[in-house]
Parts: sequence; structure tokens; C-alpha cells
Amino acid sequence: MSQLPERYPVKRREIVGWCCFDFANSAFTTLIITVVYAVYFQKVVAANDPRAAGWWGTALALSQGVVIVLAPFVGAFADVTARKKVFLMGTAVVCALATAALYWVGPGEVVLALLLVGVANLAFSLSENLCAAFLPEISTPENVGRISGYGWSFGYLGGLLSLVLALLIIRSGEGRVPWTFVMTGAFFFLASLPTLLLLRERARPRVLLAGENAFTLGWRQLAQIKRELPQHRTLALFFVALTVFLSGLLAVVAFAALYATQVIGMSESEVIGLFVVLQLAGVAGAFGFGFLQDRTGAKLPLVLALLLWIGVCVGAAYSHSTGEFYVISALAGVGMGALQASARAVVATLTPAGRSGEFFGYWGFFGKLAGVIGPLVFGWLVTWAGYRTAIAVNAGFFAVGLLILIPLTLGGRRRAAQAG
Repeated sequence: MSQLPERYPVKRREIVGWCCFDFANSAFTTLIITVVYAVYFQKVVAANDPRAAGWWGTALALSQGVVIVLAPFVGAFADVTARKKVFLMGTAVVCALATAALYWVGPGEVVLALLLVGVANLAFSLSENLCAAFLPEISTPENVGRISGYGWSFGYLGGLLSLVLALLIIRSGEGRVPWTFVMTGAFFFLASLPTLLLLRERARPRVLLAGENAFTLGWRQLAQIKRELPQHRTLALFFVALTVFLSGLLAVVAFAALYATQVIGMSESEVIGLFVVLQLAGVAGAFGFGFLQDRTGAKLPLVLALLLWIGVCVGAAYSHSTGEFYVISALAGVGMGALQASARAVVATLTPAGRSGEFFGYWGFFGKLAGVIGPLVFGWLVTWAGYRTAIAVNAGFFAVGLLILIPLTLGGRRRAAQAG
């Protein structure tokens, strides 16, 4: 494993550089996975085929399944070579190019559309792991919640700006929606450049033993998950809870705009306006709950966020008017920012020093497993039982995650036993 110096001062500009990657990649999740392309795929590419929701959920699930296999190898390469930033920028370029290529996908080209979305989502998901692996290097146990919250807040601001740009493009003339895909790819690449310029790679390359290489380390990490995590019982149980409640969250991310258009009957412009509200609420949730975590510890913010999400799912199942859905979406934004920022900070706090690439590989493994479960279950529930039943059932993911989380003790500092 690559080693860190015992003391490593962090300048404010480095934290800003790290946050800029969240700012950059949020354009992809906001416009492609959630707001614009999900609806475009349903209406234009798939021509409102009743199986489109199932296809969409399956494509996202398969891409996350590939990430589960690749993440340990990518994490091992990044740790051994001490080149997390190089891998991070490489995945950003792949995601940006695949996203921009969606411009050339026309009506009926379902397989091509899902292939490009899958590749882009694969690269995006790998980049999430690599970005998160820097968090233990630029934070302390006392400020990890706040810095994680900064990252998510920047992310929601990036999503907000990308929504505004998309709205301007769409309103500039008939048939301009495909240009938003080109803009999204360019946005991701250009906005991630400050990360390349400002963030330092503090890890040192590891000298491998005889017979070792990054591939063997990757295989070993896959085998170690079952053997290693029981030695970190709290973190292991937290990963179980994380898998469950992120299944619910990622299902909402994948289908929120489709729910707004198909069930509530909102127009394209109304949906973008809706997600502007959600992004602003997400900034408040990530920022506010990050400060709350630094004051109270991790458990209270997570419990509050999960309770909020249960209410959001139940409320969405019974909402009928645009006004009601706007209120529910604002609450969802707060809950989304709070849940993501708090969960990432917990992992950073409980990660043993010098092993961030490995343990955030575990974080990525369980997060991506959730990305398989949530969209797949939700997509086919929609096909078989309809959107309202699917969102009501989705509340169960947050409820089960809450039940697993409640008995855990999540401190604000790394435990001494884990720090070695």
C-alpha cells in the first residue's frame, strides 16, 4: 500500500481543487442520469416503449456491476503507483467523451444509447471512488464532515449551473436538446481541470514484493473484502447499511425526472425548474449536515437524513399536483445532500491511515452494488406495477438501512486500533 508522510499540510486551494471535481461530475448525474437524457431516452430514443424504464434501470445496473469488478484493480493500481490523480482525470475524460457522443444517437437506437450511457456511467462511478480516496489526505477527523460537505455543496452548485445552461440551450430553439449532451461532456472536462492543477498527490509509490503486481493486489482485495472487513466491525456493518439505503437513493436519482413527467405530468422546462430547486436544497443539506456532523458526530445526521427520505418516498407516492411535488423535491434535495456527505465522511473517519485507496475501494464496491440493486428493482417495479407502487416500495430501502444503522456507534475520530 502506498504510504503517506506523517504530517501533510493542506492548503485551502487544494480543498477547493478537490471540491471542483464534485462540481464537474455533478453535471453528468444531473443532466444525463436524472433530468434530461433519462426523459429523452424514454420519449425519443425508445419512443415511449413501456419497457423503457426497465431497460434504463438494467443499463445502469450492468454498468455498476462492471465497476464492482474493476474498482479493486483500479484502486490497487492507484495505490501502488501513487497516481490516483492520473486515474481520476482519465476516467473524467472517458465519461466526458461518451456523454458528448450521445448527441449522435437517434430515435430507435436503443442499444447504442444504453451502451454509451453505460460506458459513461462506468467511468463516472470509478472517478467517484478515486475522488473520495483523497478525502482522508486533505482532512482531519475534526473537519472531515465539513470538507465532505463542501464537496457535495460544490457538486450541487455544479448541477445547478449545468441545469441553467441546459435550460438556455433547450429554449434557444426547436430540437436543441441533443446539444445539452455535448455541453455536459465539455462541462465535466473543463470544470475538472482545477482538480488536476490544484490537488496534490501525497501518496508515495509502493515497492512491490517479489511476485506482486497491481493485478494480484486487485484480486487480493476482492478476496479480502470478506476476510478484512469483519476486523473493522463498525465499518463493515455501516457498509451493509450503506448498500441498502443507497439502493433507494440511486433509484430516485435514476427515475426522478421520469416520475415527474410520467406521473405528475410536468413539462421539460418544469422538470428543469424542479431540479434547480432540488440542487439548491442539496447545497443546504450537504453544507448544513456537514457542520452538524462535526458537532454531534456522524450518527444523528444520518438518522435524520434517512427519516427524511422515508417521508419523501411516501409523500411522492401520494402527491398529485406540481406544487406538492416541488415541496417533496426540495425535501429530497436536503436529504440527498445530507445523506451523501455524511456517509462519505463516516468512511473517511473510519478508514485506517495510509489505506484510503483500498478502503474507498470497499466504499465504491458497496456503493456500486447499491447501484445495481436500486435502479434494477425500481425499473422493473415500474414496468410491472407502476411508478407509485415503485416509489412506495423504495421507502423500505431507507427504513431497513436505518434499522441497521441505529445500533452502531459512529465516532468523530478514527479509532486508534484502525489507525495503524
